[in-house]
Amino acid sequence: MSETRTVSVIVTGRVQGVSYRAWAQAEARARNLSGSVRNRDDGAVEAVFSGAPDAVAEMEALCRSGPPGARVTDVVVNASGDVPAGGEFRILRD
Repeated sequence: MSETRTVSVIVTGRVQGVSYRAWAQAEARARNLSGSVRNRDDGAVEAVFSGAPDAVAEMEALCRSGPPGARVTDVVVNASGDVPAGGEFRILRD
């Protein structure tokens, strides 16, 4: 069985209204990660990434810049013990 790492990520800045969720979904799927991404009421974007440790680390780094148009001011990463069910990466609707 391969090693799995799961993290919760909160991204702040100009990250809503710039296709951040669709970008995160495409990047996560390209790395075979499971999890989800959603907009928060406070203007941040919250995501959970789960998969191979190297792929999760890549997503953490990518989240610091985001898609074109985003202006990320901070990224907070916390280890999570909750492995997402379903094996796919989804956008959670508001």
